[in-house]
Amino acid sequence: MTSNVGQSYPYTSESEADRSSRIATLIAERPGLSEKLAAEATPLDANDRWWVWKCPTAGCQGLLHVAGYSAEKHALFVACDGTCGQTFLR
Repeated sequence: MTSNVGQSYPYTSESEADRSSRIATLIAERPGLSEKLAAEATPLDANDRWWVWKCPTAGCQGLLHVAGYSAEKHALFVACDGTCGQTFLR
């Protein structure tokens, strides 16, 4: 499978409790993430589980966790818990 196709598929899933805990930790650890989420994402609706993806950044072993819905586009706003610390739309 090519990397472009492989990156489109979820890696795993996590419970809402795990997702919200991980995002809260990332917000506490990463300066500016809270402001970025406030400006670029809207709150999530109720779901028991959320998808998790592998980070597409070269050399980063992190996972992408859902942080909200994109305010501008029809997509999920995700944050990487790895060394790159980037955000993406999925």
